[in-house]
Amino acid sequence: MCDLHDQHEHDIPAMSGPALSRRRIMQLLGAAGVTGAVMTAEADPAMAASADVTPAGYTAPEGLAEDSPAKTAALGWIASNEARITGLNAEIWENAELSLREWKSSLAEAAFLEKAGFDVEFGTAGFPTAFTATYTYGKGGPALGFSGEYDALPGLSQNKGVGHHDPREYIHDPFAPSYGPGHGCGHSALGTAAAAAAAAVAQAAQKHKLPVTVKFFGSTAEETLIGKTYAVSKGVYEGLDAFLDWHPSTANATGWGSTTAMTAVTFTFLGVAGHGGTPLGNKSALDAAVMMATMSEFLREENLAPSGRLHWVINNGGDIPNVTPEIAEISYYVREGSPARVQVLLDKVIAVSEAAAKASQTTVRHRVTSACWNQLPSKSFAELLHENMRQIGPPKFGADAHRLAKELQESLGLPQQGMHDKIGELTAPNPVFMGGGSTDVADISWNVPTVSMGAALAPIGTKMHTWSTAACAAAAPGQAAVVAAAKYLAATAVDLLTQPARLKAIKDEFAERTKGLQWKTALPDGYEPPMYEPPQWFLAKTGQKWPPKNITWPPQRVVSKEKFSSLGPELAPQK
Repeated sequence: MCDLHDQHEHDIPAMSGPALSRRRIMQLLGAAGVTGAVMTAEADPAMAASADVTPAGYTAPEGLAEDSPAKTAALGWIASNEARITGLNAEIWENAELSLREWKSSLAEAAFLEKAGFDVEFGTAGFPTAFTATYTYGKGGPALGFSGEYDALPGLSQNKGVGHHDPREYIHDPFAPSYGPGHGCGHSALGTAAAAAAAAVAQAAQKHKLPVTVKFFGSTAEETLIGKTYAVSKGVYEGLDAFLDWHPSTANATGWGSTTAMTAVTFTFLGVAGHGGTPLGNKSALDAAVMMATMSEFLREENLAPSGRLHWVINNGGDIPNVTPEIAEISYYVREGSPARVQVLLDKVIAVSEAAAKASQTTVRHRVTSACWNQLPSKSFAELLHENMRQIGPPKFGADAHRLAKELQESLGLPQQGMHDKIGELTAPNPVFMGGGSTDVADISWNVPTVSMGAALAPIGTKMHTWSTAACAAAAPGQAAVVAAAKYLAATAVDLLTQPARLKAIKDEFAERTKGLQWKTALPDGYEPPMYEPPQWFLAKTGQKWPPKNITWPPQRVVSKEKFSSLGPELAPQK
């Protein structure tokens, strides 16, 4: 998030007490809304494959990460290029471009990798701002993938390094003031650190003659969970042996918990406009959206398990009270522990939309804008990454980073603890999945062994998707985090090259978890991803043509053709 990373799986401590029996785990899952009868590999293979039965008292193994000349070279490359790395983070932070429109940010990241010797091709899976950068040395080596994101969030503009809410872009409107976009999830640092790690591994492989193919996937629209889910369905990530992912966080940690599967859906209500002063016979699409929002809240008591999440926003509700809104849109994120459980909850939300349309005498249609699976964990991968994090140490936060963190904590009413300057312990995930965020990396994880980790970019106690994170992302905290994250990823990737046994163990665990399970995209049949038409200068710069073959352009217009509502026969005049 990312949307995922509002709540990291590695932030959940292991449950204390004696080892849990499988029967007890099933009972606990029942408490979370998953009955023993449902929790079977046949009925819900995604949840079964991602479940963990690590006994209590788990201790992280040692001796997995090894020093090597290649690792020293990779870490040295990052250290010697620190100014370029932090400069790229700052440049993307300044751009603050929204999902599917990251014109300048994608170009900046691609240029960084081209300078490191990568071949870059834009238009991955038809997305104009998605690209794949490839570096190959030798033959027969493993193919390692890195995940890059660079989209900002709407409304989270904030001046860099300022400890109180101070939007960098304030949009004046006497009726609806707002703020511009900002990197409130730290994707400026995310894509930068991943690109730096990919470049460092490529340089180390060449220097020490280690056959490898390094692939960096510049991914668009992570905040809307569109880019990777669709790209996976088109086979973009096929042929990889391992995939390394990270995300800005409030802690330095990794783990092997899962995430929530999610479907994003937008409901469009169509009515009839009319003068607000003579409303009889008008049909308000906004009334329908409000009714849907209200009714969907009633699902929470009896239809929403602790592992589920249901949140919405009215993204089109009219412009002026004196015109009855003829079109209104309300968008939902429906989350649960597996795609099958998402579908059950989604069907209930769709039923609510139909009830709202009937009650308001409007019509309703819905479209799925994105859908992803829950993440498949990799314990062996997380153990290797964790040991590299421990050996390298936490980000080097100076006095400026802690000072900004404490100012932000004071502004938000939090204890003034500064930045997290330790490496979190590696603990087993809670056996009861209690829900949380989602990620489009999850779909990749069912197709190639994947590891994720967090590095502290925001202060302790704060959250992603906030202006306070935007304040940190390219200031002192974020610049320290981006360098540390690059080192964690690069060191772990080099271990996969110098220790084939580690890579084999990771792939063996993946094969065991996915045995008998066939991943299928959660996107509906005939799905066309949403896109914006790029500016001509961007198409020329990247050698692309518009439109791509996988979408219909121009898109079909949404126009209401509803009729005024009848009030019945005219009343006879009173005598």
